[in-house]
Amino acid sequence: MLRGQIAADWLIVGAGFAGVAFARRLSEINPDLKIIIVDAYSPRESASARNSGFVIGLPHNIGSSTAELKKANAYRHLLQEGIRQLEQVMAQHGITCDWEKVGKYHCQAERGNDRILQEYARQLDSMEEPWTLAEGDALYQKLGTRFYHKGIYTPGCVLVNPAQLIAGLNHCLPENVQRYDNTPVLGVRYGSVAEVLTPYGVIRTPRIMLATNALSPELRPGLSRQAAMATFASLTDPLTDAQLASLPPMQSWGLTPVNAIAGATFRFTPDRRFLIRQHVIPALKGQVSAAQTWQATQLHQQLFHKVYPTLREVSISQTWSGTLSVTRNGAPEWGELNRFICTAGGCNGAGVSKQTVAGSLLADFMLKQDNPHLADMLSLGKASFMPPSPALDIGIALSLQKERYLGRKEV
Repeated sequence: MLRGQIAADWLIVGAGFAGVAFARRLSEINPDLKIIIVDAYSPRESASARNSGFVIGLPHNIGSSTAELKKANAYRHLLQEGIRQLEQVMAQHGITCDWEKVGKYHCQAERGNDRILQEYARQLDSMEEPWTLAEGDALYQKLGTRFYHKGIYTPGCVLVNPAQLIAGLNHCLPENVQRYDNTPVLGVRYGSVAEVLTPYGVIRTPRIMLATNALSPELRPGLSRQAAMATFASLTDPLTDAQLASLPPMQSWGLTPVNAIAGATFRFTPDRRFLIRQHVIPALKGQVSAAQTWQATQLHQQLFHKVYPTLREVSISQTWSGTLSVTRNGAPEWGELNRFICTAGGCNGAGVSKQTVAGSLLADFMLKQDNPHLADMLSLGKASFMPPSPALDIGIALSLQKERYLGRKEV
């Protein structure tokens, strides 16, 4: 926790994937910079630690739209660069985090409506990316369930323990980077430099990088361009030997649904558990109640029994929530906001690889370094304006209702 008054060349608010990537790249460019990172929690408590552990290497549709696929090549280059950067840091510092390059399945449960999978296959072909179609018994042998009608397997996805990964990345930051946990930012006073107020201290700095996605909107000047959503995930108890023997022989695998709002993300983990991520709600103030988490637990247990009816005795051991940031048009909120503040936000899901590269490229952008991936980042465009509440609340509720209706056959 930060106490007293301190000065820095750069202050980074948020120690998630974007924040630590930005700090690392700043230090590589200029090791003499004094860089401070503050976070309201610790790395293992952050939203980065609470994601589902998919390090995505290819664009995929969000909900029933194909927004990312329209800029597929730019997203692909960026996501794969994010994976490369993470692999480089892990190898350099020996970070252990159950990193497994096992690919993923993009699956649908509904029969007869293959529009989204067909569009996904066309885009993969256009990028000359390898993929295979699995259905029927072949898909059952991989996933141990007949709930899904068919799926497209792509080999480039990595599965990881996200809490171990983000903790490791924070632990091995360069020497000129200081990190203060349990230090929320309460406000910013602007003058010749910015004075960033925390509960027990003040940081004076000419430059601030916001790595809080849609959280802390009061720190962002100008119009709102992203909103916070909460999603929930659960882990089951580990399967017993007898329960495991009732399924086909399975290695670790990950599955994303054709409709990310209504459908469920599943993983089978190295320690013989199932992870279920399903249920998305607005969280415009970043707050989730215990009652909402309890409701998600019940939904996940019902869904798990529906997908794996032979494992009805398997119980959920823990459920948690995490926030992500969404924009109206799928573009990120990325770049300079004013002479004090820049940001890398609007992740729209798939945040591990996407926010890693967004953070590192923002450092290149702000320090005017040449990087061929900057063209890809800039080609994604800018996040469009979002109306204030209550219009925003109504718009989000209607959008979620639409996606749940369109994806009603996926759960």
